[in-house]
Amino acid sequence: MKRISNRLASPLLMAGAWMGSAAHAVQDLPGGPAVHQLNLAPPVTRIAQEQHFLHWMMLGICTVIFVAVFSVMFYSIWKHRRSKGAQAANFHESVKVEVAWTVIPFIIVIAMALPATKTLVAQKDTTNADLTIKTTGYQWKWGYDYLAGEGVGLAFISTLDSGHRAMSDSGNVSQAPDDYLLKVDNPLVVPVNKKIRIITTANDVIHSFMVPAFGIKQDAIPGLVRDTWFRAEKTGDYYGQCAELCGKEHAYMPIHVKVLSADDYSAWVADQQKKAAAKLDDPTKVWTLDDILKRGEKVYAANCAVCHQASGKGAGAIKPLDASAIVLDTDHAKQIQVLLKGAANGAMPSWAQLSDTDIAAVASYTKNSWSNKTGQLVQPAEVVALRGK
Repeated sequence: MKRISNRLASPLLMAGAWMGSAAHAVQDLPGGPAVHQLNLAPPVTRIAQEQHFLHWMMLGICTVIFVAVFSVMFYSIWKHRRSKGAQAANFHESVKVEVAWTVIPFIIVIAMALPATKTLVAQKDTTNADLTIKTTGYQWKWGYDYLAGEGVGLAFISTLDSGHRAMSDSGNVSQAPDDYLLKVDNPLVVPVNKKIRIITTANDVIHSFMVPAFGIKQDAIPGLVRDTWFRAEKTGDYYGQCAELCGKEHAYMPIHVKVLSADDYSAWVADQQKKAAAKLDDPTKVWTLDDILKRGEKVYAANCAVCHQASGKGAGAIKPLDASAIVLDTDHAKQIQVLLKGAANGAMPSWAQLSDTDIAAVASYTKNSWSNKTGQLVQPAEVVALRGK
């Protein structure tokens, strides 16, 4: 009896563990995806609310038409079947029928087109914005530049959280958080109840900026500038993703928008401006090796470790930096050009958006980490000299 109990206990324990992990993995994310979500994302803008109305209105009209047409068709087939002796009517024209099948569809189309056109026109009206932000798509991250309004001059890069990427690479997602693959290091921050104009463009290939809760989706195309807007009516965190297949890291390009109250947003702007002022570097400054390595370690962890790994060994098609010929080369220009312009047809993206000091720091860090004990020091002035070439 005891042996039978043990045999039953093992599958029960396994089932309990599976159910526990499954329960952990299926949690709603406020402002993001929800479990068993059948409808559109809960709207927090007027445009998104109108899109919901149009969606359900048109779905209802189409359902009524479907039921009506097929009901008449199936009734006619059943009622006038040959086995019941029905005889086909012989007529050529009916003014009433022709008027009916012309006027009724026309009315239906107008009923759908008028509110849809009103919403579409409103979606494209980006005038009188309180805040303008340029959103640049990179492989595979987002860049945000505050161009007008409170916070003008702020600029930063938003990248997938390195811990989430490491979790994805390991394949062990049993303890994945609710915001798995949606957490970023620097979210886009905006004030509530303010019209936010988003200008989209791209640095390399076509991306698409989409936040379902705001009802916005705008392609970001290299060499072109397009725009959209939103006005969030509730504070909170809202999530989206790049909605255009843009390469092998497409799944790791999330969007996180943090909507704050007016006072909290002003406080955030003041804090960011202080940090930006503290980060201003003199590109002519001559750094010591110890100081620039400390700076480079932070830059590497925030931007490079996602692909090249903290160990510098790379992964899959990502080439290792440890013992890399370009990294070890005493000709610093080779590595600097790769950082500025990218390589391998975009597999290694350009990091030209980083400051001259950050590029020099990360180059110095890779030249002196792991087994790369070269003692070489890259100065910001070297990056300045090559940036325009």
